[in-house]
Amino acid sequence: MKRFRLASNNLHHHIVSTLTVFVQCFFSKTFFLLLATLISVNIDAQQDADKQAEYKKTVTERVAKIVNTLGINDTDKYKKVLSIIVNQYFSVNTIHEESKTASEVIKAQSLAKDQTDATLKVQDEKKAANLLQQHAAFITLLKNNLTDEQVDKVKDGMTYSVFPITYAAYQEMLPNLTQEQKEKIYGWLKEARELAMDAESSDKKHAVFGKYKGRINNYLSAAGVDMKKEGEEWQKRIKERDEKAKTH
Repeated sequence: MKRFRLASNNLHHHIVSTLTVFVQCFFSKTFFLLLATLISVNIDAQQDADKQAEYKKTVTERVAKIVNTLGINDTDKYKKVLSIIVNQYFSVNTIHEESKTASEVIKAQSLAKDQTDATLKVQDEKKAANLLQQHAAFITLLKNNLTDEQVDKVKDGMTYSVFPITYAAYQEMLPNLTQEQKEKIYGWLKEARELAMDAESSDKKHAVFGKYKGRINNYLSAAGVDMKKEGEEWQKRIKERDEKAKTH
């Protein structure tokens, strides 16, 4: 009987010990798993914060170069205009990022191709509407604080001055443009600038102008202008001008 009780006690002790070790191991693994998850989340959050801070620094420096061309001597006004433009960059970026995320969710769904395409089109239209609304609010703020000339400088600064540079290039390449043709080219490039301001990257901004330059070239070609020949002649003139400048 004593042996039975002893064996029973040993078995009970073994079971308790085993359960204790199991529980300790379980909670130890769970603890470390939880700890690792928390560390990972904190690292991701810190990385996001670092990226956000770096983006803000880059944008602020870029915007400062634009505002420095406006001749604003009042410190408070300078800071206000700087803040308006920086906030515009952030607002546009947010609209593009949210639309990108929404599009990825749509693509991940098990939808028929035509349904996916239709839903993505609706999302693109929503993004375009949001950008248009944000653009209008931004221009209003600029006009409330700057002259028309200064507003144009901001627009050109945000689009790498592609509008004035391209317009000047067309006039130089095609000295015989009619007044109507000049106005057409000017209007299209101006329209391109408004759209390019809301593009999410440098490449996308230039792509907007590229699309409009294609439209301009088609318009001029239809009017009888040999764009290839005119372009080659223009490059010759530039080369001759550069060689002449070197000899003086």
